[in-house]
Amino acid sequence: MGQKVDKDRYTEAEFLRFRAKLAEQLDTLHEVLARPGFGAGPATIGAELEMFLITPDGRPLPRNHEVQAVADDDRLTLELGRFNLEANLTPLPIAGRPFTALVREMREIMAVVDAAAATQGGQAVVIGILPSLSEFDFTHEALSGEGRYRALARGMRRLRTEPFRVRVEGVELLELEVEGVILESANTSWQVHLRTAPADFARVYNAAQLAIGPVLAVSGNSPAFLGRRLWEETRIALFEEAADDRDVERLDRRNRRVGFGSGWVRGIGEMFETCVRDYEPVLPMTSAPKEGPGGGVPELAELRLHQGTVWQWNRPVYDPRDGGHLRVEMRALPAGPSAPDMAANSAFLLGLTAALAVQPVEDFPFAGAYRNFYRAAIHGLDAPMSWPGLDEEIPAERLALDLLPVAEAGLDRMGVDPDETRWALDIVRERVVRRRTGAIWQREALAREGGDQAAAARVVSRYRELSLAGEPVHTWSF
Repeated sequence: MGQKVDKDRYTEAEFLRFRAKLAEQLDTLHEVLARPGFGAGPATIGAELEMFLITPDGRPLPRNHEVQAVADDDRLTLELGRFNLEANLTPLPIAGRPFTALVREMREIMAVVDAAAATQGGQAVVIGILPSLSEFDFTHEALSGEGRYRALARGMRRLRTEPFRVRVEGVELLELEVEGVILESANTSWQVHLRTAPADFARVYNAAQLAIGPVLAVSGNSPAFLGRRLWEETRIALFEEAADDRDVERLDRRNRRVGFGSGWVRGIGEMFETCVRDYEPVLPMTSAPKEGPGGGVPELAELRLHQGTVWQWNRPVYDPRDGGHLRVEMRALPAGPSAPDMAANSAFLLGLTAALAVQPVEDFPFAGAYRNFYRAAIHGLDAPMSWPGLDEEIPAERLALDLLPVAEAGLDRMGVDPDETRWALDIVRERVVRRRTGAIWQREALAREGGDQAAAARVVSRYRELSLAGEPVHTWSF
């Protein structure tokens, strides 16, 4: 989705040509994957940080194009909503002290955005869902002016003739009906990329599918939307509902366009095949074939563009840069509460994934990983979870504490400095022991302030103040 889209209206003939390109490029992908040495190289990580622009009194500020122009930083890209921006952080080796480096760059880019936002009368905040959002923030004018987002909105409407209906049943009930995909802009996330050798891809991807449940349970930061108390990670439900392109005739024919998946995978090739087979294109932009940057491997621009419009919570990535490589994109974690929290969540997820990748996780029922994921999103630390080797379900907070040494071993296996590992995982441990996730802090803060729109804005302002102070959420007061 980061690729530049040249227009926002396409003909049916262009959709047909695009599908033909996808079929051709699937064959090319299989040829590339079979090349000796393709994707070889050290394990690296990258990250994408999505953020909200807000006014000084905690309300959304729809000025992302203006802020990006002032910032003039190549790491910044526009997001779907005019009150969102995304920062693409610099990839780095996972060996050594990667999480300290992530914290440093997060703080640097947040300062850049903050300074630019100040020229527009605003500021930035990293939070899963902004609790001060109202129904009036999701008008057609809230859509970013970027061509790809207008094209995306039109492409989704082409597939779904009915209004988009959103129903989230949490502590309270949310029911909405909207004409387009603008509700996706209510969600911001912290997405982690792990470069993975082709031969290891299926094992690493399946390990990430199992690992994300307990990690998400301790990372919740999105407990409210439009004044309603919903899931600990309401983003999960909201994104799945807001981007569901299935109309009544398609409901039972395939998975949602945003989802967790339906089984363990055997390789990256089959994942791209499923994406092409099951999901209609929404951005049919074609281009002349060419090799990727640096030469040697094809760019596969259409296949990558299409894959970027199917939003699995863990997603495969083919990248032609630097001779070509593969990545597992881990998309389920929320933005915030602080830079150390996001780094710690990454350490827990990556370490647990690395440790599980050397085990046959496929012996564990996929349904167990699926339930863990959604229970984590709904219940957070209190989610009942199953796990390989356990005879019964246990609360997520207990499972997470039991899994921290496993994650530590996984990080050690990838060459992370031991003191770096201890620092990052101690943040997770303290958060669990003190029962202080971002979601719990927000929920309690909203209850103390009264819960109305003005109270939500005050909570956002206090949250931002604490987030920028740089201390993890388990140390926060009100």
